[in-house]
Amino acid sequence: MTDGFDAFIATVWEHYASGGRADLPWRETTDPYRVLVSEVMLQQTQVARVVPKYREFLAAFPDVAALAAAPVAEVVRAWSGLGYNRRGLALKRAAGIIVAEHRGRVPDTLEGLVALPGIGHATAAQVLAFAYGIGVPFIETNVRSVYLHEFFADAEGVPDSAILPLVEATLDRERPREWFWALLDYGAHLKATRENPSRRSRHHVRQAPFEGSNRQLRGRLLVALRDGGPRSAPALANEVRFDPARVEAALDALQAEGFVSRSEAGWRLG
Repeated sequence: MTDGFDAFIATVWEHYASGGRADLPWRETTDPYRVLVSEVMLQQTQVARVVPKYREFLAAFPDVAALAAAPVAEVVRAWSGLGYNRRGLALKRAAGIIVAEHRGRVPDTLEGLVALPGIGHATAAQVLAFAYGIGVPFIETNVRSVYLHEFFADAEGVPDSAILPLVEATLDRERPREWFWALLDYGAHLKATRENPSRRSRHHVRQAPFEGSNRQLRGRLLVALRDGGPRSAPALANEVRFDPARVEAALDALQAEGFVSRSEAGWRLG
C-alpha cells in the first residue's frame, strides 16, 4: 500500500498527531445512528455550526426509532439553523426505512446505505469507516483538498477520477476510521491556512448568493410556520417579504417534498 506514498502518509499522520480535532463529539462514538446523524449534518455545513445542533438533535431523537416516529414539524424545528432543511427530512425518512426494513439497524454495506434518502457515496463511506471500521475510498471537499495540494500542486481543473485512485492506494485498511479523520483534519487545515486547493478541482462550484434566493425563501417560510400557526399564502408572503407568486411556488414545492401541508386553516408544517 505504501510504496511510493510513504512521505505523503507520514505527512498526514504527523499533522493528525499535532493538529487533529479530537474534541468533536461524533468522534466519541461508533454508534451507527449517531455517526449517520453527524455525517448528514456535516454535508454543506461548517463543523462549528454542527456541534451544538448535533447535541440538541440527539437529545430530541436519541435513537433511530425516535426519529422515525417524530412528526415532521418537530424534526424541522430541531434542524433549524443548519440550513438545507431537506437533509433533515431525508434523515427522518431514512430512519423510517431503517426501522421498517432493517430492524432498526443502520446498514453496514455501501449498497444498503446509498439506498437511503439523502445518502450519497461519500456519506455512506464515512458511516462505514467511522461506525463500522470499514474502509471504502471516497472524496469530499477536505479529502479533495489534501490530494490536490500534495499531488496536483500546479494543476487546474483536476477531475475526481484522477484523485480517487490515489485515495484508494493510500487508504489504511487496518485503521480507516483514524486515517479518514486524519485526511479530513489535514484538508480543513489546508483550507484555513492557504488558498483553498479545492478551487483547482474540475468539480468546484461557487455557491450562488443567498440573499433573495429560493434557499432563503424556503428557510423563511419554514421558520414562519415553525413559530406560528397555519396561515394563508398571502399572509406568509407579507411576513417573509417575498413576491406572492414565488411564495406560492415555494409552498407547492415544500408540500411535494413533505415539509408542509395545506388545510382550510392555511399552510402548516408537516
